[in-house]
Formats: sequence, structure tokens, C-alpha cells
Amino acid sequence: MVVEVRQVDDPDSFWVHRLRSLIITDAQGQPELLALILSDATEWASAEQRFEKTFNANPAPAVICRLSDLRYVKVNQGFLDMTGYQREQVMGRSVYELDVLEQAEHKELAVQRLGEGATIPQMEAELKLPGGGSKLVVVAGQPLDINEDDCMLFTFTDLEPRRQAESALRESEERFAKAFRLSPVPTLLCTAHERRVLDVNEAFTRATEYAAEDLIGKTVGEIPFIDDPEANRRLFAALEKSGNVEGLDIRVRKKGSESIDCVASADAVSIHNAPCYLLVLMDITERKRSELELVSAIEEVMQDASWFSQTLIEKLANVKSINRPDQAGFTASDLTPRERDVLELICEGLPDKKIAARLNLALNTIRNHVATVYSKLGVHSRSEAIVWARERRLFTGGAASRNGK
Repeated sequence: MVVEVRQVDDPDSFWVHRLRSLIITDAQGQPELLALILSDATEWASAEQRFEKTFNANPAPAVICRLSDLRYVKVNQGFLDMTGYQREQVMGRSVYELDVLEQAEHKELAVQRLGEGATIPQMEAELKLPGGGSKLVVVAGQPLDINEDDCMLFTFTDLEPRRQAESALRESEERFAKAFRLSPVPTLLCTAHERRVLDVNEAFTRATEYAAEDLIGKTVGEIPFIDDPEANRRLFAALEKSGNVEGLDIRVRKKGSESIDCVASADAVSIHNAPCYLLVLMDITERKRSELELVSAIEEVMQDASWFSQTLIEKLANVKSINRPDQAGFTASDLTPRERDVLELICEGLPDKKIAARLNLALNTIRNHVATVYSKLGVHSRSEAIVWARERRLFTGGAASRNGK
């Protein structure tokens, strides 16, 4: 028996005594005396109180099971918060009713150690919840003494957030793998450090005519699929600098000798915590061929623009500007008077020699003026210069306009 003794005149002073009785018998075996044995248990009681406060305040989930009957005698708030149980749903229940070792990795060992009152090593287990379902935890057991009763302290670590994060990561990786595999756009995945190919999709093998086994495991440098070494250097230099590349024109050489025009985009990604690059190619060979054929046709018929009507010039301008960046930032005011004269005569369809004769200037001077006009307008040919002027309705009184009428 444990009793608390206080002074009548000083209630704040107290002692804790542990009492036990001893019956002393006479020679005939009859009770003769009753002895009470008192021992000071004040320090023990203080330690018990400190343990109680620490146990309840500790945020780590824990329960205490009495080994004599395997019933729970203490539960802290951390365990209640983690599981959703109420205190009365735990206190007094047996380990068979609330099995904290459910689906434990080494349950037989844990049950054996529990029966022996020995330390139970950490192991994963599934803790059933009051509302159904379960929670993944790490459980461990440590024997201790409470009020002279042998007990087992079970402590827990909640692994459910980790399991949910792993599940979300696994689902994300599965979605990425499916999107990568099914994408109709040629795509390559390589390591950032060595640029070693980790995977390619079927669209990439079709576009380059390389088999996947010819690519995977090799570095990008070992596979000469980027035709221009300088373009290859620019691509990865930009990736190392900013982690992103968009719309870089490159030529890709197929496994044979044929090459195709592509627009490359790439981004830095993390795969299994390793930095990688994801390279995407878009084949624009047919588009560029069509553009070149269209521009070539326009330039051919524009060798002599004097017979075009204003309406036809505008239609050609619209066609040619579809795949050309707008040069709206340049205006006629950017040109000097002499450069305007040169541009006007270009629009009349005159070659450089006739322009030189008309303006009474040397041929080289005219060529320099033409080059300056091209540079200021952002064009690369006489036909583009003519289209630029017609788009802005310049020189409407010139020969081209008059003849068109």
C-alpha cells in the first residue's frame, strides 16, 4: 500500500510511504503481533509523477500495457490524435481487442518478447483505426515498471504520410511513363551529368530510325543524331545554364545518311532524385520544304514586279508573312532619303545597275544602300523588300502601282 502523509500545520510538506504488514505468531501459531513496515517512497513517487507528466505531454504516440493481464493501463494524447480513438476505447482493453502488432513484420518475435517482458525491436505494423481502415506505423516495445507492476511501453511512428507520398510519387511516375511512351512526339530522356540515354519513346525511334537498344546506355555524344556539333553544344549549354530550351532549330541525322529539320525543346527534370534532361523533337522538314518552295516561287515571279497590281502584291505579302515574324518595328522613317529612293526603285522592279544609272551613283554604292535597306527592314531579298513596302502602302504612285492599274 502507498500512502501520502502531510503535516497538519504545513499542507505543502508531504511524504509518500509504502506500507506492508507482517503478522507475528506465537509458539502455537496463533497471531500474536501485527507489524507495519514503512519505507520512504517520496523519491519514487516524484519520479512516477514526472513520468506521468512526461508521458502525457510527449507528442510521440504511446500506450502502456500491463503484462499480468495484457491490458492497457495508460495512453497518451499523441496516440489518440494519431488513431482517432477515444481514451475510454483504449483504457482497460486487452492487446487482443486492440492489437498494436497487427500485420507486424516479425509478429511472432514481437509476441514472444511481449510474453517474456523483453524489448521488442522496431518493426512496421498496420494499426487498425476505429472508423475502419488502418494506418502504417513503426512500433517498438520497452519493458518498464509502474506501481510495482511489470508493463510494456509501446511507442509508435506514423508512416502513413510517407506511404501516401510514396504512393503519389509512384502514380506520378506511372503517368509520366505512360505519357512518355504514348506521346506521338519524338522524346529522349538522358542523365544531366553524363548525358547518357536512359530511355526513348517509339516516336523517337521512328523519326531517327535508331532502335532503342542502339541508344539506351550510350551518351548523346556517342550517337551522332544531332548533325551539327555546334547546335549540340548550344543545346546543352543552355540546359546547364537555365534548365530549359525552347524552339531551337537543329538538324537530326537518321541512322542512315538522311537528315531532317527539327525544332528541339528540352527541360531539366528529376528522375529518382537524379537530375536528367528531357529532349523533345518536332519534325518540321515538310513545313520548311513547303516554305522554301513558296518563297522561291514568290521570288521567281517577283524578279519583275512592275506588272503586279496592288491587290496581287498584298495577297502575296499575306501569304509570305504567315511564317515570317512581323517587322512592324521598322518604319520608313528609319530610312535616309537616299535609301528611300533606292527602295522605291526596287519596288519598280529595277535591278541594281539601272538604279545606279537612274540615281547617277556607282554600282557598289547602290549595293551598299541595298544591303543597308535590307538590314533596317529585317528582310533578306528584293521580293521581301517589295512586300514590306507594299504592306505599308509606300510608293503607291510608283510604276508598279501605275502599271497595275
